[in-house]
Amino acid sequence: MSQEEPKLKKVVDAADGLSLGISIVVAILIGIAIGIGLKKLTGATWTLWIGVVIGIGAAVNNVYIAYRKQKRSLDELAKDPRYRPGREIKADDEDDDERY
Repeated sequence: MSQEEPKLKKVVDAADGLSLGISIVVAILIGIAIGIGLKKLTGATWTLWIGVVIGIGAAVNNVYIAYRKQKRSLDELAKDPRYRPGREIKADDEDDDERY
């Protein structure tokens, strides 16, 4: 069981990165759809750009949210005593490295 955990972790990390990419594209496409709807509703071409700006803003917000989540995770790792600088390596720690 312990040997499959790293494999599953890689899959979850890859899916998380893929979902960020997809959310960026979807946010921009929804913004463009809003812009097209505004253009058809008002007849003014410049309202299309309002939707594009909304979509790009939503995509940037998604990236920022993912950044905060990743930073929080890294901050938790920094507090972990196993990763502190100047820590001595013990014999049982070396066995942990061989699993990965």
